[in-house]
Amino acid sequence: MNGLIMILIAIVVLGGGYLLYGRYLAKTWGIDPKAKTPAYELRDGVDYEPADSGVVFGHQFASIAGAGPINGPIQAAIFGWVPVLLWVLIGGVFFGAVQDFASMYASVKNKGRSIGIIIEHYIGKTGKKLFLLFCWLFCILVVAAFADVVANTFDNNYHMETVVVTEATETAEAVTEEVAVTSEANRAVATTSMLFILEAIALGLILRYAKLSKLANTVIAVAMLIGGIAVGMLFPVLSFGRGTWHIIVFIYILIASVVPVWALLQPRDYLNSYLLVIMIVAAVLGVVVSNPSINLPAFTSFNVNGQSMFPILFVTIACGAVSGFHSLVSSGTASKQIKNEKDMLPISFGAMLLESMLAVIALIACASFATGEAASLGYNTPAQVFAGGVANFLSTIGLPFSVVFTLINLAVSAFALTSLDSVARIGRLSFQELFLDESIDEKNMGPVRKVLTNKYFATILTLVLAYMLAKVGYASIWPLFGSANQLLSALALIACAVFLKRTDRKGFMLWIPMVIMLAVTLSALAITIYGKATALFTAASANVLGDALQLAFAIALVILGVMVAIQGISKLLGKEKARA
Repeated sequence: MNGLIMILIAIVVLGGGYLLYGRYLAKTWGIDPKAKTPAYELRDGVDYEPADSGVVFGHQFASIAGAGPINGPIQAAIFGWVPVLLWVLIGGVFFGAVQDFASMYASVKNKGRSIGIIIEHYIGKTGKKLFLLFCWLFCILVVAAFADVVANTFDNNYHMETVVVTEATETAEAVTEEVAVTSEANRAVATTSMLFILEAIALGLILRYAKLSKLANTVIAVAMLIGGIAVGMLFPVLSFGRGTWHIIVFIYILIASVVPVWALLQPRDYLNSYLLVIMIVAAVLGVVVSNPSINLPAFTSFNVNGQSMFPILFVTIACGAVSGFHSLVSSGTASKQIKNEKDMLPISFGAMLLESMLAVIALIACASFATGEAASLGYNTPAQVFAGGVANFLSTIGLPFSVVFTLINLAVSAFALTSLDSVARIGRLSFQELFLDESIDEKNMGPVRKVLTNKYFATILTLVLAYMLAKVGYASIWPLFGSANQLLSALALIACAVFLKRTDRKGFMLWIPMVIMLAVTLSALAITIYGKATALFTAASANVLGDALQLAFAIALVILGVMVAIQGISKLLGKEKARA
């Protein structure tokens, strides 16, 4: 097997999945191009704001991708490339894309409401409360994991002396040079990323008030993108350690999650979408041109380093195949920006399949390195392994390694930061909705409820807990994040299946993914609970606070997830009549 054959297989499977299965779902459920979407019907300039399909696609893709499709497949590669590739392709088409489209479809058909509100409408208020609490805890995990990934990507604290090479002197010098490139790239990525935030604010003002043509907006966005990259690479002035970047990133998240979507979220996603799509196109081109060999074993074992392929493979790959977080983006932010119902399929189903393609590229990049090579080059995160692999591919056509490495790292950080924009907002909204329903008059709420529903209080509480978990490190959080993510996917599939049944639409295609994801995630969470409890009660824990937090989160997620699943499945198997 080589990289070219693997990428061609992915293109055929994913492209065919969109053209055949995606269109079948749209035809089966029904799309009304003439319907007034929630973005217009409930337009408020904060959360509900119509945007061009390209802008919403950029938001959807950048938000759902994050660091997941890069981190997950690379970490899961310990089981070999065959199981990773199979799950990315099968899961991407029949699990992830179906869930994303169903979630957006259900939301748009219900005035842009989130999955939690849809559960309230079709399952009940108790189910809604339990689901929102689950979502809030999950969002804390996502913020913690992705914020730490970003902080590591920006971290400039590399120590050249730790690089040990026992080969010839020229090899040692080459490795030291590569590590220096990594450190320089981190400064450039950090500087450019901060510039992008300022540019996004300026672009937001232009998009809202200048009323220019789509072509003019595109030219301005691309010019800003190129200018920001050039300045960041020529003047990489931001140089801080991981701890400082944690603080900076969380301050950014705090601001980004409370300002109107047009001021930062929409323009930032629009700006980043060009960078992200260019990254994927360049990576595919690099694989086609260099046709890298696959040095990873096709299959290693069902049990590696004490980890069983079931369920660890599935929860580790996470976003590259199916992710519950996508349902929150599809129903929480993107559905409120849809201009026309016909845009739902490419924005939801299409974005998920593009993410699966990114996961395949990440697998090829990882598999192109010889055993131990990536570590010897100072690549200490999956994002750097991915960037190094793609830079190697493109260097075969004469592109400078250092430039490509920096640009790919920049794109990965853009993924993660954009996900943080969305997930912090969704976490804040989930917490607020816990204390609101249609029977409560917001003008006459008591002082305690007013505080709990205040967007600043909800945001700060969410971010404080996420910050505490982020200090543990993404590698420790990732298994719990993956398990919670997949369980959320199962719950979203249950909610969408109930919606389809209650509105007299076919939903049988959601049943198998729903059952499989429940089995996978409950097994994985049980393993996490056993492992963390054993470490804590035998005094074998290296991080008592971190392990205790993870244990508490895992237990809470299992209890909440099972309760929501029972309520949803009972409705699904019941005989309620169809309703609007």
